[in-house]
Amino acid sequence: MKNDIVLAGVGGQGILTIAAIVGRAAVGRGLNVKQSEVHGMAQRGGSVSSHLRLSSDTIWSDLIPLGGADVLLSVEPLEALRHMAQLAPNGVLLATDVPITNIGDYPDLEAIKAEIRRYPRQVLINADQMAKDAGSIRAMNMVMLGALSCFLDLPVDTLTGTIQDVFARKGDKVVEVNLKAFAAGRAAGQTVER
Repeated sequence: MKNDIVLAGVGGQGILTIAAIVGRAAVGRGLNVKQSEVHGMAQRGGSVSSHLRLSSDTIWSDLIPLGGADVLLSVEPLEALRHMAQLAPNGVLLATDVPITNIGDYPDLEAIKAEIRRYPRQVLINADQMAKDAGSIRAMNMVMLGALSCFLDLPVDTLTGTIQDVFARKGDKVVEVNLKAFAAGRAAGQTVER
């Protein structure tokens, strides 16, 4: 069993929370986990990426080789393009279609989405709207985690149990919203051909 995942986005979008939940769930299942993260110039608003490697065998490096990622999950569409070369030829690209336009010359969004759609195994998700529908836009990262769950060799109940554990201190309502967002994202992820 092996899952190599690149997570990409902008600071403050919850990339590291996704990585922490997946890593914690994998360790709970007795898997080996290595994670590497890169923060942009600013904690909030700068480019953030994380390499997350899960395996039943020894993992020799925390970095995924170029063209070796099973999944690229991007919570910002331009960041999806920036990291697309990380994907293996048969990899899966999961990206939100809602930009963070924190630069003055942000490229044309429709052109970005068209480029993402050219990738054979991809899904663009309006994670912001799905999170709002679940009860909080802040749960956007859990929508994306739900989509990712379709491509992990981890049981869904292990991931949802980890989500419950992570958000328990914030109360039942927060747990419920995050689980609902996860379920919505999982439904979106299931539209990608396996």
